[in-house]
Amino acid sequence: MIAKIEQLLAEVDAMYAKNADELEELRVKYLGRKGSISQLMQDFRTVDPKQKKELGVKLNELKTKTQEKINELKAAFETQDTGYDDIDLTLTPYPQKLGTRHPLSIVRNEIIDIFARLGFTIAEGPEIEDDWHVFSALNFAEDHPARDMQDTFFVESHPDIILRTHTSSVQTRTMERSQPPIRIICPGRVYRNEAISYRAHCFFHQVEALYVDKDVSFADLKQVLLLFAKEMFGENTLIRLRPSYFPFTEPSAEMDISCHICGGKGCPFCKHTGWVEILGCGMVDPNVLENCGIDSRTYSGYALGMGIERITNLKYQVKDLRLFSENDTRFLKEFESAN
Repeated sequence: MIAKIEQLLAEVDAMYAKNADELEELRVKYLGRKGSISQLMQDFRTVDPKQKKELGVKLNELKTKTQEKINELKAAFETQDTGYDDIDLTLTPYPQKLGTRHPLSIVRNEIIDIFARLGFTIAEGPEIEDDWHVFSALNFAEDHPARDMQDTFFVESHPDIILRTHTSSVQTRTMERSQPPIRIICPGRVYRNEAISYRAHCFFHQVEALYVDKDVSFADLKQVLLLFAKEMFGENTLIRLRPSYFPFTEPSAEMDISCHICGGKGCPFCKHTGWVEILGCGMVDPNVLENCGIDSRTYSGYALGMGIERITNLKYQVKDLRLFSENDTRFLKEFESAN
């Protein structure tokens, strides 16, 4: 029996398997219920008692070494580099279609990039706001229509807590905690209590810009607006400013651009006027500066704001605003080349 044990020890030392299946066959051959070592254990019962101590030690050594060798080979298989570590076996066998950026994200990034080159930095704020930062600090009178329940989402248990109706609240927060010069752009989602249709939605996206410093003039604002229009819609784009009214700016204006579809000649898109409105703007009202802790006798500033959906409509002629929030992959696929 000792000779048989020595033979098996030699076999175990030389044991080798090319794969997990071969290793399992070796385990069964030596350690299985009908394996070589199990057979020796059966024979051990009939051994002369005087030899049992020596043979018992040898058998335990054989069994231990065999198990250790199998564990060693198994560990080698588990750590072996198969070259397929980067393959996700849970993926479908069908080709995967690459996604695209959302059209609103594409346009948002274009707007931010233009203003970033003019020295504007991104500022962000909460979407759930209070009345002060959304209305009162921005010179909205108590009876202003924008405070009406038809336009604003209020939190029922807290009448002063609302969903912001414009990203101007980010401007007030920035002016409260900073002193000029301030040059920021505020992109974000806003909410208004409106009926959903192809022209309007209860939420949409805005980008507003604010510049406050000494000696800021309307001429500075006009130059920025002209540069933005040319960068966004093309070098031949013209602009015009029409007097308007906003509680937080004085003087105020709305800006039109020459229709880039018909070149200003008139078409159904621009209602045959040759012009398309894209944003509102104006000089920051001194009351707003004072409300936010900025000396209006020393500093002045301008602000402007636009809807990202509006700019996207102009660039890509999307006729239904609801398409932006329905996640229809057929619609989103049209913007693959714009990424």
